[in-house]
Amino acid sequence: MSKINHSSYLRFLNCLSAMDAKKPEKKLDAIETQLLDQVMLGYTQNREILVGDLLVLSQIGSQATLHGRIKKLDRLGYIKLVTDSVDQRWKWVQPSKKALRHYEKLSQLLEMAVAS
Repeated sequence: MSKINHSSYLRFLNCLSAMDAKKPEKKLDAIETQLLDQVMLGYTQNREILVGDLLVLSQIGSQATLHGRIKKLDRLGYIKLVTDSVDQRWKWVQPSKKALRHYEKLSQLLEMAVAS
């Protein structure tokens, strides 16, 4: 990694830290961030994500932990849980407008950090 890229990434981390400091109560923890990243990756790849798809990510946490974080992301408005019309046990996970705005903001911060 070159020094310029390293500096850009550190500037990006500083911007993230400043953004999180403005509203610490709304800061996502590492597990929530990883889950939301998975939802967003699925969204950008036009893949439908089920709650069950997220619950099997054992490298992130236990099923109970993941389920609690999914509920929190829903409560905070970052995701929408859509119940399947045929089988009520299936719930699709979709990013909300808030999540899309969040990732747009992250993209802007990254672009600013690289341009600096």
